[in-house]
Amino acid sequence: MEPVASVVDKLKGFAKSTQDFADGLFHCRDNSNRRSPIEILKRLQREAFSDLMKLRDRQDKVERVLSFYKSSKGSPFQESSTHVRGEVDVLGALLMMDNVDQESCDAISRAGMRTGVHSRFTFETTIRQKDTLVTEFVVNGTGQVDVLGSPLSLAKVFYAANISDWFSVVAIPVGAHCRDVAVAVNSPYEKKKALTNYSSLGPPLLNQHNGSAVGVMVRKTNVVASLAQFVTGLGMHPGSVGFMRCFNTFGQLVCQLPRNTKLSLLGIHQVPKFSTQNVRLGALAMPVGILKHRQVPETSSEASSAAIGTQTAEIVSTGSMALMLESELDESTRIGGWLEMKRSNPRYLQWAVSMSDTPEDDFGWGLSLGGLIQGPRSLDHFQVEAFLNFNFGKRFSLQPALVYVMDGATKFPALMLQSSWSL
Repeated sequence: MEPVASVVDKLKGFAKSTQDFADGLFHCRDNSNRRSPIEILKRLQREAFSDLMKLRDRQDKVERVLSFYKSSKGSPFQESSTHVRGEVDVLGALLMMDNVDQESCDAISRAGMRTGVHSRFTFETTIRQKDTLVTEFVVNGTGQVDVLGSPLSLAKVFYAANISDWFSVVAIPVGAHCRDVAVAVNSPYEKKKALTNYSSLGPPLLNQHNGSAVGVMVRKTNVVASLAQFVTGLGMHPGSVGFMRCFNTFGQLVCQLPRNTKLSLLGIHQVPKFSTQNVRLGALAMPVGILKHRQVPETSSEASSAAIGTQTAEIVSTGSMALMLESELDESTRIGGWLEMKRSNPRYLQWAVSMSDTPEDDFGWGLSLGGLIQGPRSLDHFQVEAFLNFNFGKRFSLQPALVYVMDGATKFPALMLQSSWSL
């Protein structure tokens, strides 16, 4: 029995060793499969996909929180964009005159030669996709002894709210001009800058500085109307202890005629207000009496009362009216004219006629005639201006000009040169 038992034990040992060998062989094959590059890439892909899904869930949560914050705390400046525009104009004049006296200086002033360095930096922000906020900083060299002019200062704050397609409101707390509330007959940022007041497309009343303003504008098919109210502090009245303010009302009516022609009727009514007390309430503060009229105590002397009464009698309302016509022959050619009449002196008539062809990418030219008449047969001022325009790219232009001025007995020609940079 022992030989049989030993044989059986040997067979069991052989079978066990064979099974162990097979198990070891299959285990090595599984390990080799697990360590293959394809399996490693698949495993990394699964892990990366899981991480991406987690990041996406977190991003969705953050976006929901931000959307809730914007909806609960809205601001008119959300999603607003600000455009910055810079302009630097340098204008010089070579005056051909023998004597320089007060009459010559007055003639140059009436000719409207604004020599010097003029810089403007404009920040324009679009609010609520329709409204516009404009802030201007300027360096003005007109009338300055220094060539560079005055330091950089705030010149204008302008806000325009377009209520609808036919109605808009304008508010200008600082630096209001009539041109800001007027109907834009020509572009306010056109490439061609006027060398003098007579060559600009528009009467002088558009360039009057009137402090603060509030205006409305109504548009129809072929008619546009504008109405604005200005408040200006004129300072101390000459020879008195009072303070002067001026309330100006501006109105304009523009009619669209055939063949790209526009006819504009505009005017301004000025009412000065004199106060016997030099009291300053602060910026953008104006008293308006709506309850009752307050009687001023009679504490001043009779001479002072008489002087104040005389000054009050001298303060009368003034104003002017103007008529303007402009026609666009093509995209760059314009011909127009204007005339302005003073209300205080109906014989005072200022006029100008101009024609220009100033394409953006080519050679341009311009010609203007203007003058001032204060009587039926007297021509107190007359001047002729001709200029050439050279554009060097879209940011630099050069304008040489020849101006001839006749102001009473004073007559002189002048060579002018203006260069403009756009930043």
